[in-house]
Amino acid sequence: MLIYPKITEIFCIVDEFCKEYDKVVDASLLGNPSKRPSMMSKSEVIIRCILFQLSGFRTFKHFYIFYVQKHMKGDFPSTVSYNRFTELVGQNLMAMTLFLKTCCLGDSTGISFVDSTPIRVCKPKRIRNNKVFKGIATTGKSTMGWFHGFKLHIIINDKGEILNFTITQANIDDRTPLKKKSFLDKIYGKLYADKGYIGKDLMQLLFADGLHLITHIKNNMKNSLMTMGDKILLRKRSIIETVNDELKNICQIEHSRHRSFTNFLSNIVAGLIAYSFLPKKPSIKYQKVESNQLSFY
Repeated sequence: MLIYPKITEIFCIVDEFCKEYDKVVDASLLGNPSKRPSMMSKSEVIIRCILFQLSGFRTFKHFYIFYVQKHMKGDFPSTVSYNRFTELVGQNLMAMTLFLKTCCLGDSTGISFVDSTPIRVCKPKRIRNNKVFKGIATTGKSTMGWFHGFKLHIIINDKGEILNFTITQANIDDRTPLKKKSFLDKIYGKLYADKGYIGKDLMQLLFADGLHLITHIKNNMKNSLMTMGDKILLRKRSIIETVNDELKNICQIEHSRHRSFTNFLSNIVAGLIAYSFLPKKPSIKYQKVESNQLSFY
């Protein structure tokens, strides 16, 4: 049973984007290349990927064969084989990514949270035998131990909306994406993070760009002055942990059944899009009492 049943509403949004996307792409093509008409449009391919992330099915093959082709003929009368559909997903990865970047990200409110979460591609015992991600995935360490795969870095606002994201290898420092201006584009105010983001040079770099990085201090560090509002918001940083949990357990961005790197990227992008359509997201409720004070409830 779908968690978000408004299929028509999601499809209309995706279809309007795909029409504009095709106009831009067709205008940029050189010559007059011949196109083989496909039974399924870009919007139909993308909507199926999004619905899988919200369906509760654990494998896309079972979802496509036993649910879409049997119980959704009224919504999608024309379907292709499962193998052909996986090819179409890879061909439409660019359109899906642009849809996520342009239509599904939230706006900065001045209060943001940043964190990374491991994306495991196989179990620890199968690291040496993994062939799909050979030479691409790396081994890193998180608070939960060693893992093989990648890291998903996300920034969210106090409403639980994703502001930006990036994917790195597992052995990349969490602070590396924050050094890129493209990752922090259109984000302002205060950015709350855990102890893994502590760095004097990084704080100065972000402060020069108008962004105040606030973290907890380690046991061997000198105490620093901090407003009561910042202390409370640091305690509220668990909101991004909840978002990571929903991305993995509801939107299914992590599993060990990938057969190609393109399939891995498509699954993550579709999961992030699906999260943006969830009817209820974790958020922080507060109100401004005075100009510099916040009241939480």
